[in-house]
Amino acid sequence: MSPDNKLLPKRIILVRHGESEGNLDTTAYTTTPDHKIQLTDSGLLQAQEAGARLHALISSNPSSPEWRVYFYVSPYDRTRSTLREIGRSFSRRRVIGVREECRIREQDFGNFQVKERMRATKKVRERFGRFFYRFPEGESAADVFDRVSSFLESLWRDIDMNRLHINPSHELNFVIVSHGLTSRVFLMKWFKWTVEQFEGLNNPGNSEIRVMELGQGGDYSLAIHHTEEELATWGLSPEMIADQKWRVNAHKGEWKEDCKWYFGDFFDHMADSDRECETEADEEKEEEGKRVNLLTSSEYSNEPELYNGNCC
Repeated sequence: MSPDNKLLPKRIILVRHGESEGNLDTTAYTTTPDHKIQLTDSGLLQAQEAGARLHALISSNPSSPEWRVYFYVSPYDRTRSTLREIGRSFSRRRVIGVREECRIREQDFGNFQVKERMRATKKVRERFGRFFYRFPEGESAADVFDRVSSFLESLWRDIDMNRLHINPSHELNFVIVSHGLTSRVFLMKWFKWTVEQFEGLNNPGNSEIRVMELGQGGDYSLAIHHTEEELATWGLSPEMIADQKWRVNAHKGEWKEDCKWYFGDFFDHMADSDRECETEADEEKEEEGKRVNLLTSSEYSNEPELYNGNCC
């Protein structure tokens, strides 16, 4: 790994909370505030299993025995409980620290949620668009995008300023324990996915893990840990999967020019070179000139003849 990458986390891992009372029965939201919804017994077990999978993943490289992990967690009870169960798989010396982070909380759907009204509201959201629809007294996914963007800026400052006091000899891993939509928005922001691409994504399952891993060139990719088939089940299009595979060996800051959502969707009519552009402009001028001449000739041919031989 290059010296420029030595303080970058090896992995940034997104974990959705375990099964909650609200996942099991949506009527729970009518009497319990969203942030107070608890995990079910099954959700607690899922979180413990997620912790075991995380430990196995992070400790899997024998050439990096001195690995460490830093946790960010949403302040909701179900994410805090998920992290507590995940923590059972790690010793104290392996954990650099943990930060409760309000900006990665669940999308705000309003206050107490009346079941029938929420069902009708979600139908309207499907017609309006999942990203821009704002719940009454709540948020849109676009609002979540704004606060997740702010969180990412803080995360990068933590890295750039070495606020976590990272030992360069340690392999660092960030684990973000959050919610389904928030995790999808995080990936959208990171990989610069469009609104259309976001709306095609599927929600992760309870305690599901999605791993962004640092490639040799210094870019992060989902395709290092996850298979193409897995990415497809998440809702990534073939173009998005191809982009993830490209990132495996891409250098940090490198630009993938053939990504259609970066360029082609907006400028698919452009010429490939200045010469072609000039030629097309000349051709357009010539065609415009022909249209003007044709129009002028047509106007003159329709005017009455003011002079002819019989008037003399």
